[in-house]
Amino acid sequence: EVQLVESGGGLVQPGGSLRLSCATSGFTFSSADMSWVRQSPGKGLEWVCSIEAGYGKTYYADSVKGRFTVSRDNANSMLYLQMNSLKTEESAVYYCATNRPVCSGDACSHSTYELLVSQRSIARGPGTQVTVSS
Repeated sequence: EVQLVESGGGLVQPGGSLRLSCATSGFTFSSADMSWVRQSPGKGLEWVCSIEAGYGKTYYADSVKGRFTVSRDNANSMLYLQMNSLKTEESAVYYCATNRPVCSGDACSHSTYELLVSQRSIARGPGTQVTVSS
């Protein structure tokens, strides 16, 4: 059974940083593309970033480029998200999920992926709450 469990969320001031972790089990993590998505109250699921298996190529939503960094530890089946310069509008529940959107170059078509994650057709964890507030 695929299991994903996020941790590391909390309350942080605008401009601050947090590092999220995702512990995984039940599948061959090193062979899996992985992603982070988030959902704010009253809004739909939003793709944040992805990292490929193998060489670990990364992809980011324009809104987080240069501030967020996704990484992985294949030996321990862990996924991470380092978030810097956080903004109040980035308060959300953050989920790790398997797979990634279809990407061409650095551009990703993420709407289908977001739908599949929201429908639970793609595995995701229970989420961790990030609140950015002064």
